[in-house]
Amino acid sequence: WYNGLRFVAALFAEDKEMASKVEQWNAIADKTAESFVHTFLNDYGYLVDYVDGAMSDWSVRPNMLIALSLDYSPLDKRQRKRALEVVTRELLTPKGIRTLSPKSYGYNPTYVGSQTEREYAYHQGPARPWLMGAYADAYLKIFGISGVSFLERMLIGFEDEMSQTCIGSISELFDGNPPFAGRGAISYAANVGEILRVLNLLKKYNM
Repeated sequence: WYNGLRFVAALFAEDKEMASKVEQWNAIADKTAESFVHTFLNDYGYLVDYVDGAMSDWSVRPNMLIALSLDYSPLDKRQRKRALEVVTRELLTPKGIRTLSPKSYGYNPTYVGSQTEREYAYHQGPARPWLMGAYADAYLKIFGISGVSFLERMLIGFEDEMSQTCIGSISELFDGNPPFAGRGAISYAANVGEILRVLNLLKKYNM
């Protein structure tokens, strides 16, 4: 919502006939940012997973990457950097971003067992390669060209995967713990698409 407000305000910023609307959108965005930060940013520097009335879920999950990676974020650069440090420390793996921190309650890093067991584990710890897209966007917005070499090193982890299971492709998800074995579907379009997009993004920085 915040990103959408800022985007449309920027889109019509030079249109004099829309000046009052632009002012209104920016005013709403200011209030949205203030409310967002007050509601979701905790004292440990990351975003709580969700808020339901007086109850907040403090699990460390990758959903916060969306707020960090958008072109217009309700968080300032210092806040984004601090939250990204938490993601890097607790969620980043050589095969993508964990769906839940090992420090959070209910962490289950391995997608194995019966259908019920696998469904329970699906969002509780296994790493998702497609989330590297949002991570890379957030990282580059904070560190710029100085972050390119780090991201390139992180993508090396997918080279071995592409010579196993489905040759030239990437599995649906990976164990959250070493050795980060591939699980689920042997080829997953969202993973392939986002890794290719990140590679293309890094190429632009290296030109």
